[in-house]
Amino acid sequence: MSKPLTDHEKRKQISVRGIAGLGDVAEIKKSFNRHLHFTLVKDRNVATPRDYYFALAHTVRDHLVGRWIRTQQYYYEKDPKRIHYLSLEFYMGRTLQNTMINLGLQNACDEAIYQLGLDLEELEDIEEDAGLGNGGLGRLAACFLDSMASLGLAAYGYGIRYEFGIFNQKITNGWQVEEADDWLRYGNPWEKARPEYMLPVHFYGRVEHTNEGPKWVDTQVVLAMPYDTPVPGYKNNTVNTMRLWSAKAPNDFNLQEFNVGDYIQAVLDRNLAENISRVLYPNDNFFEGKELRLKQEYFVVAATLQDIMRRFKSSKFGCRDPVRTSFEAFPEKVAIQLNDTHPALAIPELMRNLLDIEQLDWEKAWEITTKTCAYTNHTVLPEALERWPIYMFEKLLPRHLQIIYEINQRHLDRVAALYPGDSDRLRRMSLIEEGNPKRINMAHLCVVGSHAVNGVARIHSDIVKTTVFKDFCDIEPEKFQNKTNGITPRRWLVLCNPGLADIIAEKIGEEFLTDLFQLRKLLDFVNDEMFIRDVAKVKQENKLKFAAYLESEYKVKINPESIFDIQVKRIHEYKRQLLNCLHVITLYNRIKKEPNKKFVPRTVMIGGKAAPGYHMAKMIIKLFTSVGEVVNHDPVVGDRLKVIFLENYRVSLAEKVIPAADLSEQISTAGTEASGTGNMKFMLNGALTIGTMDGANVEMAEEAGEEHLFIFGMRVEDVEAMDKAGYNASEYYERLPELKQVIDQISAGFFSPKEPELFKDIVNMLMNHDRFKVFADYEAYISCQEKVNELYRNPKEWTRKVIRNIAASGKFSSDRTIAEYAREIWGVEPSDVKIPPPNEPRE
Repeated sequence: MSKPLTDHEKRKQISVRGIAGLGDVAEIKKSFNRHLHFTLVKDRNVATPRDYYFALAHTVRDHLVGRWIRTQQYYYEKDPKRIHYLSLEFYMGRTLQNTMINLGLQNACDEAIYQLGLDLEELEDIEEDAGLGNGGLGRLAACFLDSMASLGLAAYGYGIRYEFGIFNQKITNGWQVEEADDWLRYGNPWEKARPEYMLPVHFYGRVEHTNEGPKWVDTQVVLAMPYDTPVPGYKNNTVNTMRLWSAKAPNDFNLQEFNVGDYIQAVLDRNLAENISRVLYPNDNFFEGKELRLKQEYFVVAATLQDIMRRFKSSKFGCRDPVRTSFEAFPEKVAIQLNDTHPALAIPELMRNLLDIEQLDWEKAWEITTKTCAYTNHTVLPEALERWPIYMFEKLLPRHLQIIYEINQRHLDRVAALYPGDSDRLRRMSLIEEGNPKRINMAHLCVVGSHAVNGVARIHSDIVKTTVFKDFCDIEPEKFQNKTNGITPRRWLVLCNPGLADIIAEKIGEEFLTDLFQLRKLLDFVNDEMFIRDVAKVKQENKLKFAAYLESEYKVKINPESIFDIQVKRIHEYKRQLLNCLHVITLYNRIKKEPNKKFVPRTVMIGGKAAPGYHMAKMIIKLFTSVGEVVNHDPVVGDRLKVIFLENYRVSLAEKVIPAADLSEQISTAGTEASGTGNMKFMLNGALTIGTMDGANVEMAEEAGEEHLFIFGMRVEDVEAMDKAGYNASEYYERLPELKQVIDQISAGFFSPKEPELFKDIVNMLMNHDRFKVFADYEAYISCQEKVNELYRNPKEWTRKVIRNIAASGKFSSDRTIAEYAREIWGVEPSDVKIPPPNEPRE
């Protein structure tokens, strides 16, 4: 028997990682050594692994820069319509490997690093994640940037350069503990500061009424310093820009004439201004009305709009205009996409610029604003909707408050004309909510101020039209659209699962990487014995690799023959990690009851962060880890059931866990998960889905055939019916003996013997005020899980289902999503023009 291939030898054979030409390899080695020498001459004479990582990052970066400059030059000359994606979150993860893949350099770098006696994967693991997001919304923005560049769109991501991203999660005695994420500690090789484009942002002050109209005066100024990160498209030589703003105090901060004397304190107080970009708010699907957060939202919007208007005025288009002040053509040259309501202030800010600075009249300014802006809604959970108190606006943004009042007045006048005497409708549709305190409904502002509003999966877009924004949809139905989310197949297949990408490429070629619908061709091989075997083999290798990782990181041994049953996402009641927990305990009880029976072995893994202030989410983590303590140390159970909490779930961990999954848990209460995108990643990577008819699961079932997913539980209609009738948890508790046993165990302290009362809040919630109806789906979930076991006993049938799922996942590429945004919202066409690379002269 031949000895097994090393990781490096395996990687060499993978065609989707690019060709390692001898010239390229030599050039990369030379460049690497030059960067390394420069680092060492500056600092020390012994290289650490981190030095090697930075040398490689700078080597790869050198390959980006020429393309980056050329792309921006190309946009300047062609002057296409530009897309500006505004988001308070960009959950980018690591950059090195993604850049090598998109530039077609991966195998050349691998070979060069290998020849230098180093291991590429070890170097890749040194890079910090850019964790500038909470979860789905922030990762979606990152996938969208990759797709916009790969489709040749002139696009810009605009956000905040948080000094501290999403916290690092430690599990101590089974509890989540947060640690600051000092991701910039060693420097970031992928960003370039652009102090020449620094811009002022104003806060506080008052509005003065002058003959030239209103003036916002006596403001405090904070400077916005841009940091640019290149965003390479897939093998098309396009490199777009993500521009993140950092807050800087002006040099005269607190040193004005009225503040004579305390010079030291004035300099120390610069921190107050610079705190704006200090830290990401760690809430997912929850609104916390803090002033610092409102400052962050205005900061990114004010800096970005100045940047957009500067670029519009100085573009070739602007230059042909004799005085460069006509904004008539602005919406033909500029699109602004609002990623949720967080950047909603772009609407009044653009109005303020057009009215107060460019001196347009209201009607013209409003027409330009609505034609330019579009809004993506990400949730229907009421606790997530942004409703800012008016007193905060009065203090922080007085001019914007006036503009919002005027927008609202004109909006309500229009509604009143359409529905005379319907005062309740006026109340429902107002941007201002009465109450104590009065609040601004940011979603209403976005709907009124945008020409397009979209949900992120078909079922979610329908719910948006029939519930949250029903009144608005009645008046302007043409405004409402659906854009089902997607994921980039570059990161979520080639990068994280090269083995799978390669056996797919062997069968159908490599075009699927830019046209994921081609995966449909795999249906021809659903009965191909060799292909079935190859798919199963890749999955087994991924499982072994992840098992080894878990053993090295967490000292836990797991059975690689078991079902890897995985639920990774933010911890939230609506995502129902508790339902998963109840299943685990039920499984445990069944093994204990019949210890000699044959059980299909499982390793159940849950991973995800809880918002630091979300008590119930933290208790859910503690429950799961406590169940793990009992199950994993029970000799009767053995390796038939293992329960593992995956600490510090983040993009780089997702890239390791998703390719190893057999079963993907997507079990939110129907009508609560807007889309989900993890569900798509698992599908593309050869896991089967157990899930409710919620979010994009509905469309996944439609694409693959419902019989090829494990669908269970209430549909949206059933949930609505139950809300009408009233949900009674005790009914299920009394009727289902296994459920009763599980709840009684949690309640009596079976999993917390030292603290029997520990989980009383969880039990009380489940029994008395569970908005998400965990018990109502328990029975269907347990019986669906039995179907999972049954199929897993037949490996060939399991793998054939896997192939059908992969073949049906083409719709869920973010390339398809972005092509739809481009054509149906932004009014631009994706382009497959390949910009000539820097080494070729331009035509």
